[in-house]
Amino acid sequence: MVYQRAKGFEDKRPFGTQEKVYEAGYSWLTHSVAPVHFNDFDFRVKIGGPQCLQLYSASLYNISAMSFGALSANAISALNLGAKMGGFAHDTGEGGISRYHRKAGGDLIYEIGSGYFGCRNDDGSFNPEKFAAQAADDQIKMIEVKLSQGAKPGHGGVLPASKITPEIAEARGVPMGQDCESPAAHSAFKTPIEFCEFLGELRRLSNGKPIGFKLCIGHLREFLCMVKAMIKTGIVPDFIVVDGTEGGTGAAPLEFANHVGMPMVEGLSFVHNSLRGAGLRDQVRIGAAGKLVTAFDIARAMSLGADWCNSARGYMFPIGCIQAQACHTNHCPVGVATQDPLRQRALNVDDKSKRVARFHANTMKALGEMAGAAGLNDPRDFLPYHFMSRKADGQLIEGQDAYPYLPTGFLLTDDGGDYGYRSRWNRATAESFAAVPL
Repeated sequence: MVYQRAKGFEDKRPFGTQEKVYEAGYSWLTHSVAPVHFNDFDFRVKIGGPQCLQLYSASLYNISAMSFGALSANAISALNLGAKMGGFAHDTGEGGISRYHRKAGGDLIYEIGSGYFGCRNDDGSFNPEKFAAQAADDQIKMIEVKLSQGAKPGHGGVLPASKITPEIAEARGVPMGQDCESPAAHSAFKTPIEFCEFLGELRRLSNGKPIGFKLCIGHLREFLCMVKAMIKTGIVPDFIVVDGTEGGTGAAPLEFANHVGMPMVEGLSFVHNSLRGAGLRDQVRIGAAGKLVTAFDIARAMSLGADWCNSARGYMFPIGCIQAQACHTNHCPVGVATQDPLRQRALNVDDKSKRVARFHANTMKALGEMAGAAGLNDPRDFLPYHFMSRKADGQLIEGQDAYPYLPTGFLLTDDGGDYGYRSRWNRATAESFAAVPL
């Protein structure tokens, strides 16, 4: 389907569905007898809360974080040119902003990980002056602090010196001939309050651009610690991106990929309802990532609380990814995930960028058609009750019963209801990520 939409080919199917509609786990959209017709499929959301000075109008479907170094120069160039042509955003990944991110001028979300690439001191600590210089570029539309990613949450990484090219060193601000480490934890903050203060400092240094963070949900209480810190400091992020453990990466330990981190559906619902419970949901936009490739994937994420979605694999297919699963070997046969100059030649930037833009446009068209079928005027109007699923016993369950929207402010009063959040909320503090003893 992705290839067909990217190439502009017919993506329809004959003979009905091949899904097993009576098996557990099958889910569907409930449609309306009064569908809506769309002529404009450029669906957008404004990102930026009350403390933001430079709001960004983002597409509902953007390129998720993939670093230069993990991806080739031609891959980054094709993605960014496609984003420029299609009017959507391209997340840099934590590997810094390379010359290939800048060449086409497409909108960028500057991701800052624990290595602070592009804004670091020689010892790997955060450098405010270097960050301010990066953030001043008009091409940078938002800044995203990466706390964790779905495929290997809580796990750092090392780029061996043998794989560091002069261009990677330039983008990351690291020396040649030395291993490049991304620690598991950030050094710029240790507590929830310090984290919020760091976000506030980034907002100040960027002259009010949208500031947010990305994480895969782990300890539920720790996220509630962050929410309490937002309330206590008054520093509220403009956005939060929820990455599911089903998300991909170039390489991850098997145990982490399979068994660490919360899947996107549950993580997204939890973040959405935690912010509702704290009375902050109207100030914070939520992005979602984790194998979101089809319009149905996007629509379902919207119903659970997402304001927009990101995808990595969805945009890798249009630039030629064949899932060879050689990403970590430097031997990618199609030039996507390699630094080998010869292998990169397999990826034609001009051709693949057009496919990136076309895939985005056709996916947005499909999303609009699904919203229209549900009788909605905007895809962001999807709610849980628009979806149904089949349980293991064959019975049906409505999305609103499985993933309800909890009352606004319920965490702020003692009589606001429990909903499974109260005990963790009571054990969370803004001063520390450690649990309050029972």
